[in-house]
Amino acid sequence: MSFQSILGNFALILFVLTIGTGIVWFLDMFVLSKQRRAAADKALAELGTRQARLASEGIKVDQVDRAELEAKILRQPVWVEYSGSFFPVIALVFFLRSFLYEPFKIPSSSMLPTLYVGDLILVNKFEYGIRLPVINKKVIELNNPKRGDVMVFKYPVDPTVDYIKRVVGVPGDKVVYRNKRLLINGQPLSYQTMPDFLDEEHLNYSRQLTENLNGVSHRILNDDRAPAFVNDPFNFPKRENCSYDNEGFSCVVPEGHYFMMGDNRDNSLDSRYWGFVPDQNIVGKAFFIWMNLGNIKRIGSFH
Repeated sequence: MSFQSILGNFALILFVLTIGTGIVWFLDMFVLSKQRRAAADKALAELGTRQARLASEGIKVDQVDRAELEAKILRQPVWVEYSGSFFPVIALVFFLRSFLYEPFKIPSSSMLPTLYVGDLILVNKFEYGIRLPVINKKVIELNNPKRGDVMVFKYPVDPTVDYIKRVVGVPGDKVVYRNKRLLINGQPLSYQTMPDFLDEEHLNYSRQLTENLNGVSHRILNDDRAPAFVNDPFNFPKRENCSYDNEGFSCVVPEGHYFMMGDNRDNSLDSRYWGFVPDQNIVGKAFFIWMNLGNIKRIGSFH
């Protein structure tokens, strides 16, 4: 793993910080604080003995603030104080984003019109099972991704990058895309035409339709200027499960994998190009927009 990828892996950074500050916190709690207490008791005892001896010899004793001396010796070093203060906060953030909910920011328009560039979303980390942080290994089975779910996952080509797309095919499904319409296991999906969609970022209109996928009704976009065929797909693992022609493609989803597509169908780099998403790459289910600094009306749930 390169230094740049480590810097980009926030979970790894949080894990290291949690371990580091936790070690210091526990060390201070069970070792260093006791050493400081012993040193303070010793210093106070020596001070008392010295003052008693000087007083018995008739020598004037300098007044020493015992409380101030004790506080000075018991005071934590700066590095210990800061580590102890940050540890509970870092540990809480690490737990929340590793096992419950993790925030993400939408970087591209591939999921328009469902998700906009700049949407800040929450991802449910336990919906598809409990996974160990950093290594992303599933340890407790819960639910499996379903067709229509919007899912965040590690990009198979570069697992240091997070992608977000919609689940179109689950293990065993035959996904066919012909003339920009989907068929799942031989059954064509239903579509309804909607008013054209204006992409305000690029100032162009796209054909907008409602697609019903496994009972999940959501909007998609088609660009009439773009061809239906997939241009130059990658040589991805299990590529033999797919066939391509001038009208689209056909893929059989292998076990333990998922087929993902963006809602902005002609402007999305997805499973059509780079292949299937293995189960071990799953991050979680996206379900809520909690902020968009450019448009607060975007806040809310989505499908």
